[in-house]
Amino acid sequence: MNQQIPPDIAAEVERQHALIMRGTTYGDEGTRRVMDRELRERLTESLLEDRPLRVYLGVDPTSPDLHIGHCVTLRKLALFQQLGHQSILLIGDFTGLVGDPSDKDSLRPMQAAEILEHNAATYRDQAFKLLDPERTEVRRNSEWLGRMSFGDVVHLASNFTVQQFTARDTFKRRIDAEQPVYVHEFMYGLMQGYDAVALEADVQLGGTDQTFNIMCGRTLQEREQQRPQIAVLTPILVGTDGKQRMSKSTGNYIGIDEPPNDQYAKTMSIPDDVIVRFFDDGTNIPDEEVDRIAADLESGTLKPMDAKKQLARAIVSEWHGDNDALAAEQQWTRTVSQRHIPDDVPDAPIDFAGADTLEVALPVLLHDIGAAASRAEAKRLVSQGAVRINDEVARDQTARIVAGAVLRVGRRKWYRIVPA
Repeated sequence: MNQQIPPDIAAEVERQHALIMRGTTYGDEGTRRVMDRELRERLTESLLEDRPLRVYLGVDPTSPDLHIGHCVTLRKLALFQQLGHQSILLIGDFTGLVGDPSDKDSLRPMQAAEILEHNAATYRDQAFKLLDPERTEVRRNSEWLGRMSFGDVVHLASNFTVQQFTARDTFKRRIDAEQPVYVHEFMYGLMQGYDAVALEADVQLGGTDQTFNIMCGRTLQEREQQRPQIAVLTPILVGTDGKQRMSKSTGNYIGIDEPPNDQYAKTMSIPDDVIVRFFDDGTNIPDEEVDRIAADLESGTLKPMDAKKQLARAIVSEWHGDNDALAAEQQWTRTVSQRHIPDDVPDAPIDFAGADTLEVALPVLLHDIGAAASRAEAKRLVSQGAVRINDEVARDQTARIVAGAVLRVGRRKWYRIVPA
C-alpha cells in the first residue's frame, strides 16, 4: 500500500493491532511475521475504506457446555466486535458430524445430528454471554457443505496432498503406532477450509491446534481468487491440573454455567505456576492489571493464595455477579480453609438393610452415588487419600459406614450417607 496514511488512521491501526495480537501465539516466528504484517495491512484498508473486517470463530457443538478454555477465542471475537468489525459465530453442525482430529491421538466418535442440534442451541446461548447478539452473525456450515456434490468434494481434495495430512503430529503419531487413520478424518481440514471461502473471511480465530485447518482455508481462498484469511491464534488454556488442556472429558474444566461454589473451588485448586495464565486467558481482567499481578507475584509482594482468591472472585463475578462471588468465597473459606462441613450437603441414599452400619467397597459406593465417573477412578481417589469419612482419611478400599456419616471426596464433593 503506497498511499499516505493519515496520522489518526495509522494510530488507530496500531491500537487495534496491539489489542488483537496481545496473547497470541504461533508455531514459528515466520508465521507470526506474515500474520502480523497482513493484519496491519487489512486493518489499514478497513479503516480507510470504512469496511469492517469479516472475522469468524467456528465451534463444533460436540458437547453441550462451554468452559472458560473455550472463552479464550470467544473473547477475541468479542474484541473484534468492540473494535467495530463484523463478528461471525459459525456453528459447525456439519463439521461436527466428522469431529476435529486436531487434538486427538485416536479416532473421535462421530456425533448424531440431533445431539449436535441440541448442543448448538446451548453453545449459542452461552456464547452470547460474551458477544452482543444484535451484532453477531450466526451461521451454520451445513448451509454450504450440505449442498456440495461428490464432485465438489473431489475438487476440494485436489488442492492438497496426502503427505500434507500425514505430516500432522496427531496423524503421524497414530501412523507410527500402527493405529488406524480414517479417510473421513482428512475431510475435516477440507471442510473447515471451505468455511473460510463461503464466509469470505478476512480473519479466522482459533487455538494453536487449529493452525493446519486455518491454513487450509488460506489455500482454498487463494484458489478461489479471494484474499487469504489472517490466522489469529490463541494459546490452549490448561485445565485445573495445570498440565493437560482444559477439557470436560478430562474433568479438569471450569464450566461457565457451573454453580458459583464449584467455579470458585475449582479455581482455588489450580497450581501456582499457572495463575497468571488463568488471569490472562480465563478472565476479563484488563491487561494492565494482569501485568501488575504478574509483577507482584514475581516480586513476592503478592502471595499465590491471595492471587488465586482474586482470580476465583473474577471468574465467578463474570459469570454470576459480585454477590455470588462473595458468597462462594465465604463458603470456600468455611469448608476448606476452616474445614467446616457445608450447610447444603446432599444426601446419598444407600441400602443399609435395616442396620445402622454397613461395610462397603468404597470404589463401588463412590461410583454409585456419582462421586466418581468409574470404579477405577474411585479406587485411584482412595489410594491418593482423597476420600474422607467424617473428616478421617479412608486408608483402605473398604470401610464401615455409619448412617449419617459425611463423605468428602477431594476438596469440593460432599455427601451425607443416609438409609435408602
